[in-house]
Amino acid sequence: MAAEEEGLTGPGEAWPAPEPDPRPGPDARREPAEHRPEPKSVPELLLGRPPMARPLPTFDAEAAPAEPGPLFVDWLATALAAGVPDPQVVTLSTVDADGLPDARVLVLRDVDASGTGWVFSAAADSPKGRQLADHPAAALTVYWPQLGRQVRVRGTVERAADLVAAAEFATRSPDARVGALVGRQSEPMASLAEYDEAVAVARRRLEATPDAVAAGHAVYTLWAHEVEYWQGDAQRRHVRLRYTRTGPVRTPEWSRTLLWP
Repeated sequence: MAAEEEGLTGPGEAWPAPEPDPRPGPDARREPAEHRPEPKSVPELLLGRPPMARPLPTFDAEAAPAEPGPLFVDWLATALAAGVPDPQVVTLSTVDADGLPDARVLVLRDVDASGTGWVFSAAADSPKGRQLADHPAAALTVYWPQLGRQVRVRGTVERAADLVAAAEFATRSPDARVGALVGRQSEPMASLAEYDEAVAVARRRLEATPDAVAAGHAVYTLWAHEVEYWQGDAQRRHVRLRYTRTGPVRTPEWSRTLLWP
């Protein structure tokens, strides 16, 4: 669904102008250590920063589209326009061989809005790749703090053909391809110097063979069975809309349910 011209807000949404952030920027001079206050307890630190205490957009659930895919594209465009840092970074949750949950952040590569699939890539021999091979189901979560918006996706995962993975690999930046060519993700490492040496080797390989593809590079699609859109509110009047698939995967058959906050 194309976002509207003003503010890239969706149907029935209003988004007030954000107030300036009173916190110092990354270039602000640090206070000398001898002048810093003693660290407080974690509860004291957290109670001093109530969440969502800022102007936030509204969300008219009744005006939401019949399918969840277009709404995600609309919200993502809004996050990009609002300057949300790394709005394409999501949390992917899987389960390991013992049934324990595992989660990590990664980059969203694409969204199949019509079929309602979220596309990401990973090394097939990484922990998440092995977990998905054993149990091809996952949950994906994204939170855009400046907008107080969260999206939760649950469903089954399908690995694409190797030709699709190779084409996706070619779209990456040289540094990203070098990192993937290094491989050995999540394995124990003796030192950063060992990694730097492996990077130098991988960089020379890419320079010699520009179309090289990392072994085991895979592209996956999370086909949603359930998608929830969550709009936060400073007064805790959160708006939650859940889409539940009522037909086969890749078909536009969904039900919508408003949830209690």
